[in-house]
Amino acid sequence: MRGVLERMARAGNPPLHSLSPRQAKVAYSMGADVLEVPRAALARVHDMHIPALDGHWMPARLYSPLAFVPSAAPLPVLLYFHGGGFTVGGIDTHDILCRELSRLSGAAVVSLDYRLAPSHKFPTAAEDAWDALVWLRIHGESLGLDTRRIAVGGDSAGGTLAAQCAHRARDVGMALAVQLLFYPGVAAHQDTPSHSKFASGFVLDEPAITWFFGHYVRTREDRNDWRFAPLLAPDFSGLAPAWIGLAECDPLVDEGVLYGDALRAAGVAVDLEIYRGVVHEFIKMGRTIPEARRAHADAARALRQAFHLT
Repeated sequence: MRGVLERMARAGNPPLHSLSPRQAKVAYSMGADVLEVPRAALARVHDMHIPALDGHWMPARLYSPLAFVPSAAPLPVLLYFHGGGFTVGGIDTHDILCRELSRLSGAAVVSLDYRLAPSHKFPTAAEDAWDALVWLRIHGESLGLDTRRIAVGGDSAGGTLAAQCAHRARDVGMALAVQLLFYPGVAAHQDTPSHSKFASGFVLDEPAITWFFGHYVRTREDRNDWRFAPLLAPDFSGLAPAWIGLAECDPLVDEGVLYGDALRAAGVAVDLEIYRGVVHEFIKMGRTIPEARRAHADAARALRQAFHLT
Protein backbone atom coordinates (compact mmCIF):
# COMPACT_ATOMS: atom_id res chain seq x y z
CA MET A 1 0.00 0.00 0.00
CA ARG A 2 2.85 2.36 0.82
CA GLY A 3 4.34 1.60 -2.59
CA VAL A 4 1.10 2.57 -4.30
CA LEU A 5 0.97 5.85 -2.40
CA GLU A 6 4.59 6.60 -3.29
CA ARG A 7 3.93 5.95 -6.98
CA MET A 8 0.86 8.17 -6.86
CA ALA A 9 2.95 10.95 -5.32
CA ARG A 10 5.68 10.57 -7.94
CA ALA A 11 3.09 10.79 -10.73
CA GLY A 12 2.55 14.39 -9.68
CA ASN A 13 -1.09 14.60 -10.72
CA PRO A 14 -2.87 17.62 -9.24
CA PRO A 15 -5.19 16.76 -6.33
CA LEU A 16 -8.88 16.77 -7.15
CA HIS A 17 -9.57 19.61 -4.74
CA SER A 18 -7.26 21.87 -6.79
CA LEU A 19 -9.39 21.35 -9.92
CA SER A 20 -12.78 22.56 -11.05
CA PRO A 21 -15.57 20.00 -10.62
CA ARG A 22 -15.59 19.38 -14.38
CA GLN A 23 -11.82 18.84 -14.43
CA ALA A 24 -12.03 16.61 -11.35
CA LYS A 25 -14.67 14.40 -12.98
CA VAL A 26 -12.39 13.88 -15.99
CA ALA A 27 -9.29 13.26 -13.87
CA TYR A 28 -11.08 10.73 -11.65
CA SER A 29 -12.46 8.90 -14.68
CA MET A 30 -9.05 8.73 -16.35
CA GLY A 31 -7.47 7.10 -13.30
CA ALA A 32 -10.36 4.89 -12.24
CA ASP A 33 -9.19 1.61 -13.81
CA VAL A 34 -5.42 1.93 -13.43
CA LEU A 35 -5.12 -0.45 -10.45
CA GLU A 36 -8.27 -2.50 -11.03
CA VAL A 37 -8.44 -6.25 -11.63
CA PRO A 38 -9.09 -7.31 -15.24
CA ARG A 39 -12.57 -6.52 -16.54
CA ALA A 40 -14.69 -9.66 -16.16
CA ALA A 41 -16.86 -10.83 -19.02
CA LEU A 42 -20.48 -11.42 -18.00
CA ALA A 43 -23.35 -13.04 -19.85
CA ARG A 44 -25.44 -9.89 -19.63
CA VAL A 45 -24.47 -6.23 -19.39
CA HIS A 46 -27.37 -3.95 -20.23
CA ASP A 47 -27.46 -0.14 -20.23
CA MET A 48 -30.83 1.37 -19.36
CA HIS A 49 -32.48 4.36 -17.65
CA ILE A 50 -34.45 4.65 -14.42
CA PRO A 51 -36.85 7.57 -13.89
CA ALA A 52 -36.60 9.86 -10.88
CA LEU A 53 -39.80 11.27 -9.47
CA ASP A 54 -39.01 14.72 -10.88
CA GLY A 55 -38.91 13.33 -14.43
CA HIS A 56 -35.14 13.03 -14.83
CA TRP A 57 -34.01 9.76 -16.44
CA MET A 58 -30.99 8.32 -14.63
CA PRO A 59 -28.56 6.14 -16.58
CA ALA A 60 -28.07 2.70 -15.04
CA ARG A 61 -26.28 -0.50 -15.96
CA LEU A 62 -27.48 -4.03 -15.23
CA TYR A 63 -24.92 -6.79 -14.74
CA SER A 64 -25.82 -10.46 -14.61
CA PRO A 65 -23.79 -13.69 -14.70
CA LEU A 66 -26.68 -15.28 -16.63
CA ALA A 67 -28.26 -14.39 -19.96
CA PHE A 68 -31.82 -13.11 -19.79
CA VAL A 69 -34.34 -15.90 -20.37
CA PRO A 70 -37.96 -14.85 -19.67
CA SER A 71 -38.90 -18.31 -18.40
CA ALA A 72 -35.88 -18.61 -16.07
CA ALA A 73 -36.01 -18.03 -12.33
CA PRO A 74 -35.40 -14.33 -11.52
CA LEU A 75 -32.09 -13.31 -10.00
CA PRO A 76 -31.70 -11.39 -6.74
CA VAL A 77 -30.24 -7.94 -7.27
CA LEU A 78 -27.89 -5.48 -5.61
CA LEU A 79 -28.63 -1.81 -6.32
CA TYR A 80 -25.18 -0.19 -6.24
CA PHE A 81 -24.26 3.47 -5.72
CA HIS A 82 -20.75 4.54 -6.73
CA GLY A 83 -18.42 6.61 -4.60
CA GLY A 84 -16.87 9.95 -5.46
CA GLY A 85 -17.88 12.47 -2.82
CA PHE A 86 -21.23 13.13 -4.54
CA THR A 87 -19.18 15.11 -7.09
CA VAL A 88 -17.18 12.68 -9.27
CA GLY A 89 -17.54 9.07 -10.41
CA GLY A 90 -20.18 7.20 -12.33
CA ILE A 91 -21.19 3.90 -13.89
CA ASP A 92 -17.98 3.61 -15.91
CA THR A 93 -15.61 4.35 -13.01
CA HIS A 94 -17.16 1.49 -11.02
CA ASP A 95 -17.82 -0.87 -13.91
CA ILE A 96 -15.11 -3.38 -12.97
CA LEU A 97 -16.13 -3.45 -9.30
CA CYS A 98 -19.78 -4.10 -10.15
CA ARG A 99 -18.78 -6.83 -12.58
CA GLU A 100 -16.76 -8.50 -9.83
CA LEU A 101 -19.61 -8.32 -7.33
CA SER A 102 -21.97 -9.92 -9.85
CA ARG A 103 -19.46 -12.54 -11.00
CA LEU A 104 -18.42 -13.60 -7.51
CA SER A 105 -21.89 -13.56 -5.92
CA GLY A 106 -23.99 -15.01 -8.75
CA ALA A 107 -26.47 -12.16 -8.27
CA ALA A 108 -27.43 -9.32 -10.57
CA VAL A 109 -26.13 -5.81 -9.93
CA VAL A 110 -27.73 -2.56 -11.04
CA SER A 111 -25.32 0.39 -10.94
CA LEU A 112 -26.94 3.83 -10.82
CA ASP A 113 -25.69 7.12 -12.27
CA TYR A 114 -27.32 9.45 -9.75
CA ARG A 115 -26.97 13.19 -10.30
CA LEU A 116 -23.80 14.86 -9.05
CA ALA A 117 -22.82 18.13 -7.40
CA PRO A 118 -22.33 21.00 -7.86
CA SER A 119 -25.05 21.05 -10.51
CA HIS A 120 -27.25 18.98 -8.22
CA LYS A 121 -26.77 19.61 -4.52
CA PHE A 122 -28.13 17.75 -1.49
CA PRO A 123 -30.58 16.08 -1.30
CA THR A 124 -30.72 15.25 -5.04
CA ALA A 125 -28.37 12.24 -4.84
CA ALA A 126 -30.27 10.86 -1.84
CA GLU A 127 -33.61 11.24 -3.59
CA ASP A 128 -32.27 9.74 -6.84
CA ALA A 129 -31.04 6.70 -4.91
CA TRP A 130 -34.38 6.23 -3.18
CA ASP A 131 -36.37 6.74 -6.38
CA ALA A 132 -34.25 4.09 -8.09
CA LEU A 133 -34.81 1.60 -5.29
CA VAL A 134 -38.58 2.12 -5.36
CA TRP A 135 -38.61 1.80 -9.15
CA LEU A 136 -36.56 -1.40 -9.02
CA ARG A 137 -38.92 -2.89 -6.45
CA ILE A 138 -41.92 -2.18 -8.70
CA HIS A 139 -40.44 -2.86 -12.14
CA GLY A 140 -37.50 -5.19 -11.55
CA GLU A 141 -39.46 -8.30 -12.48
CA SER A 142 -39.61 -7.14 -16.11
CA LEU A 143 -35.79 -7.23 -16.14
CA GLY A 144 -35.64 -10.79 -14.84
CA LEU A 145 -34.94 -9.68 -11.27
CA ASP A 146 -36.38 -11.05 -8.05
CA THR A 147 -37.97 -8.03 -6.39
CA ARG A 148 -38.35 -9.98 -3.13
CA ARG A 149 -34.56 -10.23 -2.86
CA ILE A 150 -33.05 -6.75 -3.20
CA ALA A 151 -29.96 -5.36 -1.49
CA VAL A 152 -28.46 -1.88 -1.50
CA GLY A 153 -24.76 -1.14 -1.52
CA GLY A 154 -22.10 1.41 -2.27
CA ASP A 155 -18.66 2.73 -1.48
CA SER A 156 -17.86 5.99 0.32
CA ALA A 157 -20.56 8.51 -0.71
CA GLY A 158 -22.37 5.60 -2.34
CA GLY A 159 -22.34 3.87 1.03
CA THR A 160 -24.03 6.94 2.49
CA LEU A 161 -26.75 6.64 -0.14
CA ALA A 162 -27.20 2.93 0.50
CA ALA A 163 -27.44 3.43 4.28
CA GLN A 164 -30.09 6.14 4.02
CA CYS A 165 -32.02 3.93 1.60
CA ALA A 166 -31.99 1.16 4.19
CA HIS A 167 -33.60 3.51 6.73
CA ARG A 168 -36.24 4.65 4.28
CA ALA A 169 -36.99 1.10 3.17
CA ARG A 170 -37.57 0.09 6.79
CA ASP A 171 -39.92 3.05 7.26
CA VAL A 172 -42.18 1.98 4.36
CA GLY A 173 -42.06 -1.74 5.11
CA MET A 174 -39.75 -2.66 2.22
CA ALA A 175 -37.61 -5.62 3.25
CA LEU A 176 -34.00 -5.52 2.06
CA ALA A 177 -31.69 -8.52 2.13
CA VAL A 178 -28.59 -6.59 3.23
CA GLN A 179 -26.95 -3.16 3.17
CA LEU A 180 -23.48 -3.66 1.70
CA LEU A 181 -21.25 -0.75 2.69
CA PHE A 182 -17.63 -0.13 1.69
CA TYR A 183 -16.15 2.60 3.95
CA PRO A 184 -19.38 4.64 4.05
CA GLY A 185 -19.53 8.28 5.05
CA VAL A 186 -22.17 8.41 7.77
CA ALA A 187 -21.25 11.29 10.10
CA ALA A 188 -22.31 14.93 10.02
CA HIS A 189 -18.86 16.36 10.63
CA GLN A 190 -15.22 15.29 10.29
CA ASP A 191 -14.57 15.20 14.02
CA THR A 192 -13.55 11.61 14.82
CA PRO A 193 -9.94 10.72 15.70
CA SER A 194 -9.39 8.96 12.37
CA HIS A 195 -10.18 12.19 10.51
CA SER A 196 -7.25 13.80 12.31
CA LYS A 197 -4.93 10.80 12.13
CA PHE A 198 -5.36 10.26 8.38
CA ALA A 199 -5.94 13.86 7.35
CA SER A 200 -3.07 13.92 4.84
CA GLY A 201 -1.31 11.42 2.59
CA PHE A 202 -3.87 8.61 2.53
CA VAL A 203 -5.72 9.23 -0.80
CA LEU A 204 -8.83 10.77 0.77
CA ASP A 205 -7.46 13.74 2.66
CA GLU A 206 -9.09 16.56 4.59
CA PRO A 207 -8.94 19.14 1.76
CA ALA A 208 -10.66 16.68 -0.57
CA ILE A 209 -13.46 15.96 1.89
CA THR A 210 -14.01 19.67 2.47
CA TRP A 211 -14.02 20.25 -1.30
CA PHE A 212 -16.51 17.45 -1.97
CA PHE A 213 -18.94 18.50 0.74
CA GLY A 214 -18.52 22.16 -0.15
CA HIS A 215 -19.94 21.37 -3.57
CA TYR A 216 -22.66 19.04 -2.26
CA VAL A 217 -24.29 20.65 0.78
CA ARG A 218 -26.32 23.84 0.49
CA THR A 219 -26.04 24.99 4.10
CA ARG A 220 -24.49 23.75 7.31
CA GLU A 221 -27.93 22.51 8.33
CA ASP A 222 -27.84 19.93 5.52
CA ARG A 223 -25.16 18.13 7.49
CA ASN A 224 -27.65 17.48 10.29
CA ASP A 225 -30.07 15.71 7.96
CA TRP A 226 -29.82 11.94 8.42
CA ARG A 227 -30.00 11.46 4.67
CA PHE A 228 -26.57 13.12 4.62
CA ALA A 229 -25.39 11.62 7.92
CA PRO A 230 -27.16 8.29 8.61
CA LEU A 231 -25.58 8.16 12.08
CA LEU A 232 -28.06 10.90 13.04
CA ALA A 233 -31.09 8.77 12.18
CA PRO A 234 -33.47 8.62 15.14
CA ASP A 235 -34.01 4.84 15.11
CA PHE A 236 -31.83 1.93 13.94
CA SER A 237 -34.16 -0.89 14.91
CA GLY A 238 -35.57 -3.13 12.21
CA LEU A 239 -33.02 -2.16 9.58
CA ALA A 240 -31.64 -4.61 7.05
CA PRO A 241 -28.58 -6.60 8.15
CA ALA A 242 -25.31 -4.92 7.28
CA TRP A 243 -21.99 -5.98 5.81
CA ILE A 244 -19.45 -3.21 6.38
CA GLY A 245 -15.94 -3.25 4.90
CA LEU A 246 -13.61 -0.54 6.20
CA ALA A 247 -10.04 0.55 5.45
CA GLU A 248 -7.77 0.86 8.47
CA CYS A 249 -5.93 3.97 7.21
CA ASP A 250 -8.97 5.98 6.21
CA PRO A 251 -10.48 9.16 7.68
CA LEU A 252 -13.88 7.42 7.54
CA VAL A 253 -12.94 4.30 9.51
CA ASP A 254 -14.14 5.56 12.90
CA GLU A 255 -17.57 6.61 11.69
CA GLY A 256 -17.94 3.25 9.94
CA VAL A 257 -17.30 1.50 13.24
CA LEU A 258 -19.75 3.84 14.99
CA TYR A 259 -22.42 3.01 12.42
CA GLY A 260 -21.87 -0.70 12.97
CA ASP A 261 -22.11 -0.15 16.74
CA ALA A 262 -25.39 1.78 16.36
CA LEU A 263 -26.86 -1.04 14.29
CA ARG A 264 -25.75 -3.71 16.74
CA ALA A 265 -27.12 -1.75 19.69
CA ALA A 266 -30.51 -1.76 17.95
CA GLY A 267 -30.40 -5.53 17.43
CA VAL A 268 -29.41 -5.46 13.75
CA ALA A 269 -27.05 -8.18 12.53
CA VAL A 270 -23.69 -6.69 11.48
CA ASP A 271 -20.67 -8.25 9.81
CA LEU A 272 -17.87 -5.67 10.00
CA GLU A 273 -14.33 -6.12 8.70
CA ILE A 274 -11.45 -3.65 8.94
CA TYR A 275 -8.94 -4.40 6.21
CA ARG A 276 -5.54 -3.73 7.71
CA GLY A 277 -2.93 -1.44 6.22
CA VAL A 278 -5.06 -0.09 3.36
CA VAL A 279 -6.53 3.29 2.49
CA HIS A 280 -9.75 4.72 1.13
CA GLU A 281 -10.43 3.55 -2.45
CA PHE A 282 -8.51 0.31 -1.88
CA ILE A 283 -11.32 -1.83 -3.28
CA LYS A 284 -10.48 -0.37 -6.70
CA MET A 285 -6.83 -1.43 -6.44
CA GLY A 286 -7.17 -5.20 -6.84
CA ARG A 287 -4.36 -5.48 -9.39
CA THR A 288 -1.86 -4.48 -6.68
CA ILE A 289 -3.54 -4.79 -3.28
CA PRO A 290 -4.57 -8.35 -2.23
CA GLU A 291 -6.93 -6.94 0.41
CA ALA A 292 -9.06 -5.50 -2.39
CA ARG A 293 -9.64 -8.93 -3.88
CA ARG A 294 -10.38 -10.31 -0.43
CA ALA A 295 -12.93 -7.52 0.15
CA HIS A 296 -14.58 -8.35 -3.18
CA ALA A 297 -14.84 -11.99 -2.14
CA ASP A 298 -16.10 -11.15 1.35
CA ALA A 299 -18.77 -8.82 0.01
CA ALA A 300 -19.86 -11.38 -2.57
CA ARG A 301 -20.10 -14.01 0.17
CA ALA A 302 -22.31 -11.68 2.19
CA LEU A 303 -24.58 -11.25 -0.83
CA ARG A 304 -24.80 -14.98 -1.42
CA GLN A 305 -25.73 -15.56 2.21
CA ALA A 306 -28.29 -12.75 2.23
CA PHE A 307 -29.84 -13.94 -1.01
CA HIS A 308 -29.69 -17.64 -0.03
CA LEU A 309 -27.66 -18.51 -3.11
CA THR A 310 -25.73 -21.78 -3.09
